[in-house]
Amino acid sequence: MTSTIKFLATAALATTLGFSAFAGEAPAAKPAADATKTAEAPTVNTVLATVNGTDITLGHVIALRGQLPAQYQKLPNNVLLKGIVDQLIQQTVLMQSMEKKMDKRTTIGVENQKRTYLAGEMLARLSEYTVPEADIKAAYDAKYDGAIPEQEFNASHILVKTKAEADEIEKELKNGADFAKLAKEKSTGPSGKSGGELGWFGKGAMVPEFEKAVEELAVGEVSPPVKTQFGWHVVKLNKMRSKKVPTLEEARPDLTMQLQRKHVETELGKLTKEAKITRSEVKIDPDLIRDVSLFGK
Repeated sequence: MTSTIKFLATAALATTLGFSAFAGEAPAAKPAADATKTAEAPTVNTVLATVNGTDITLGHVIALRGQLPAQYQKLPNNVLLKGIVDQLIQQTVLMQSMEKKMDKRTTIGVENQKRTYLAGEMLARLSEYTVPEADIKAAYDAKYDGAIPEQEFNASHILVKTKAEADEIEKELKNGADFAKLAKEKSTGPSGKSGGELGWFGKGAMVPEFEKAVEELAVGEVSPPVKTQFGWHVVKLNKMRSKKVPTLEEARPDLTMQLQRKHVETELGKLTKEAKITRSEVKIDPDLIRDVSLFGK
């Protein structure tokens, strides 16, 4: 569902239900005892309203209910039922009115909306793939079996604009100045307020020059000035520790997600490969993608 449709859904429900629904003020539904005894069991084809010959069914309500923002999902079912039916009526009225005024832009927009929705549904179904336990175990072994625990670092830094400033800070530190106090006074980085503390981080979390400087320090040691894309740093290594290797159960959620993503990518690749795709050799000016006036030509 597009953001426009989501907005319409939210706005329509807010108008229909009002804020009282959130306070539980909506009246409870009163089933008609006689009718429930004789009526056939509702299905997705059960008609709840008709607008100029267009039926709104229970299936439409169920499908739209699943796409509503989270705050509306918690409303009582009787409130949601009325609100969604009212909303679908409003949407149908608007749709029928628009169908009488369709132009090229609108027609193409509908095609895009259909493409987006169906593609999203297909991706969702592919994502429901149940990863075999053997694949999860194999992925775990490949990533963690015999793995050497990575090092994690806890460091602080003082960031300044020039090497001259960094040299002066290094000199003050060698003369016994307090690192945290200097960071608060002189660091231009956001961590300066907390004495330059960066907390714990692992390999790849910092830019290469900074990471290399940290790895070369002993605990408690301060680096000479280090240049990165952000400026000049004076770095202090506070602590080091070995990163814990997760158990299979701890790693299972991430591994499962990765394997599901891999499955989706593989299936998408197969579908694309099997499709007959022809790319036009027509050359167009890229600026034309912003020219909405073309719809009127």
